[in-house]
Amino acid sequence: MHIVIKFLLTALLIIPLYCPVQASGCADLPIATCHNLEPLLEKSLSEYGVLQQVLKKSDVYKIQIIYTQIDRISDNKVDFTHYQYGLDESRYFYPASTVKLPVSLLALQWLNQQQQPGLSMNTVMLTDSSRPAQTEALTDDTAEKKLPSIAHYIKKILLVSDNDAYNRLYELLGQEYINKQLKEKALSNTVINHRLSMPLPEPEQRHYNPVRFIDNKNQLLLSVPARSNQQRYINDPVPLLGKAYISAGERVARPMDFSEKNRFSIVDFSGVIKRIFFPSAFISEHQFQISEQQRQFVIRYMGLAPSASRYPSYDINQYPDNYAKFLLVGGEAQLIPEHLRIFNKTGWAYGHAIDGAYIVDMKNNIEFLLVAVIYANENDTLNDDNYQLEEIAKPFMRQLGELIYQHELQRPREVIPDLSHFGNFTE
Repeated sequence: MHIVIKFLLTALLIIPLYCPVQASGCADLPIATCHNLEPLLEKSLSEYGVLQQVLKKSDVYKIQIIYTQIDRISDNKVDFTHYQYGLDESRYFYPASTVKLPVSLLALQWLNQQQQPGLSMNTVMLTDSSRPAQTEALTDDTAEKKLPSIAHYIKKILLVSDNDAYNRLYELLGQEYINKQLKEKALSNTVINHRLSMPLPEPEQRHYNPVRFIDNKNQLLLSVPARSNQQRYINDPVPLLGKAYISAGERVARPMDFSEKNRFSIVDFSGVIKRIFFPSAFISEHQFQISEQQRQFVIRYMGLAPSASRYPSYDINQYPDNYAKFLLVGGEAQLIPEHLRIFNKTGWAYGHAIDGAYIVDMKNNIEFLLVAVIYANENDTLNDDNYQLEEIAKPFMRQLGELIYQHELQRPREVIPDLSHFGNFTE
């Protein structure tokens, strides 16, 4: 049976939905378990030159950090203790590719909500086009059978942060579903309102491609028509970044307006990672409604090295183990030690570098969560490709991860976590 999802657009006016930001410091975290990270950072600054340099100019680099200690208690439950530095939810930063993580989870949730027999994350997903600005995706040469699917798109997102893969999931879900679902999960400082690497006019970002799901006999299982939403998802107050920006090859001597750009606060980013690895720490309504199999699938590809994947396949010279991992191992190409697992999502654009990671050391039985953002843009000009990702951002992230890791090695624990299930970690 062909099932067609019908979308009724009843609004006559385009209504912007303003998404206000919240407070700074520990205001968005449990106060009893939120502390100042600065004493720990200052304690070891002499050992970490770039970290010291950045923290001395934290107002220039616009640093925000959340470090979460994880302590196991009875019945396999966990206690979180948060440490923050520079945390200010009202200070906008461009989240770049980090938004791909919640969209990947929502794509799996959406799939489950269809309750269509035969439909799974591995079902072939064909994206058509209905407008000149849209593009098709009817094949995928990196897939085993040369056909795209939700699972394959998520693999590409988590392994190498593929932009087109994210765009296809964004087109499937649409702004309304994404933003409503995130708000319902208490991820209230996030706005996702555009494709990546596709500078379309704002109204085009509210039009979504038709999509078809077909089985292995080429029979239609589900058809999702072309859709659009009248409501606009806008950042408020208007976030302005930089002192100038480049547009059409010309320098514009004023800050750049990011009101129509994505937002993903580090509190929400940390919250998404917790919902993946510790879903039982949240009430059901605040969890992503995905199966245990789907959750383990996401975890596997968050931690897998690109070269360890067969479909898609990646050359280790182009995509080393630490290609999309900044915290603890960022910088020059290197292998990640066998006893370490870094489950993360990074982003870098407009001078911002962001990483959120759940880091596990199976040899020393430690685990912690770390999320950080830095604005490495010395001339404060956007779109000129003159950023300090390699010189400042990656070394800062690596040294921050090293400092926290060394602290975790010394931190006493009443209950030693059993992290052995991360040992057998292949595709």
